[in-house]
Amino acid sequence: MAAALALACTATSALAGAKDESAAAWLFPKWFNEWHDGLAGKGLNFGATYIADNIANAAGGVKRGAIHFGRLDLSVDADLDRLVGWTGGRFYANAFVIYGQGLSRNYVQNLATISEIEALPDQRLYNAYFEQSFFNDRLNIRAGQQAADVEFFDSQTDDLFINGTFGWPAIKASNLPAGGPAPPIAVPGIRIKAALTDKIIAYGAVFNGDPSGPGGVDPQLRDHHGLAFRINDPPWVIAQVRFNYDIDIGGRPLAGNFTPGGWKHYGSFDSQRFTAEGMSIADSGGSGIPAKLKGNYGIFAVIEQVLYRPPEVTENSTSASLPGITTFGRIAYSPPDRNLIDLYMDGGIGFVGFTPGRPLDRFGVAMAYMRISNPARNLDVDTQAFTGIRSPVRSNETLIEMIYEAHIKPGWLIAPYFQYVFRPSGGVANPNDPSGVSRIGDAAVFGVTSTLRY
Repeated sequence: MAAALALACTATSALAGAKDESAAAWLFPKWFNEWHDGLAGKGLNFGATYIADNIANAAGGVKRGAIHFGRLDLSVDADLDRLVGWTGGRFYANAFVIYGQGLSRNYVQNLATISEIEALPDQRLYNAYFEQSFFNDRLNIRAGQQAADVEFFDSQTDDLFINGTFGWPAIKASNLPAGGPAPPIAVPGIRIKAALTDKIIAYGAVFNGDPSGPGGVDPQLRDHHGLAFRINDPPWVIAQVRFNYDIDIGGRPLAGNFTPGGWKHYGSFDSQRFTAEGMSIADSGGSGIPAKLKGNYGIFAVIEQVLYRPPEVTENSTSASLPGITTFGRIAYSPPDRNLIDLYMDGGIGFVGFTPGRPLDRFGVAMAYMRISNPARNLDVDTQAFTGIRSPVRSNETLIEMIYEAHIKPGWLIAPYFQYVFRPSGGVANPNDPSGVSRIGDAAVFGVTSTLRY
């Protein structure tokens, strides 16, 4: 995903030494870098990441065209131990400056956002949390405004890809109020991470269940500038356990991990087919207002496995930035009566160090599948029956992404990619077709993402 390119840059550059951790050496004057490094040495680190997306919809969708949009991420990371002598303490905050229009919203109208940085133009506070570690970092507690996408239902290999579903999966972004705590909206919450053994790590968190509150306008407008700080909505609870392991492949131990988990939301959710009176929402003789169903839940699992490491690589981890081949797979389920997507699956493979003369470059291919729930499909059938129009019946949205991530200079990545979206939004009617019979066409998308990190 696009935001993770900056994180991948940091991890990958570590292989080449500290001087390669950012674009500082060639992007800023020496005196500025010395001032910055001096503050960092005292525990106060300021960072900046600029991501620019240039994307074209070449076929399908609701219209063809090319766009440019971007995001500047400004952050402050305070090590309170070095700064004020507070052992194990840390404070982190970052803010987004977002500009331009998004391709999914305006050109494709699909569920899985083409670029993870797509959002309405805004200047927005994102994270602002305090973190405390105990027992030699075996227990870590984080409190404040934060997101769930970096740690929950995540693998390292999926960070290579640009589409937003490979970061925060569409089953959560579509089913949770306002998309849940993920870019571009974070919410107040408490997260606990505990290393139960050297191989088992447990995560648990409770977040405010509605990032932007009820209303008829876009959630990003309801939480303008990321300053809503809502704490009184029904909570959303999520937990997972990560099991790290090694398996022998070709006479060499290679790292892997398996992470099952689940979540529960304590709010109310709309029925996908029926009103409170038990009539179809499509029936003009009824209220047309979906019944409210109490609570929601989901279960999920992630698996990630190293398939190959060159003999010279001695580190045995699932890091997707080390030379070699890694693969991942994820699956999730939520009850169909109150969720648009009831089954989600994705998976992919990433390669590092296979381009001659370019040891840090990566490339990969991934696929994602989002099944529209049966009640939502049946509502489409009801709509046909009550209107007499042979409008489309949704089934699933499926996409494939291919990407090459080139390290141009320390801290500078350029990643050309291709995505093909089958049945955008599951196969809904094309708004450009007055008859309402044809669906939105499969979309072929070409893009280039550029990331600069200081």
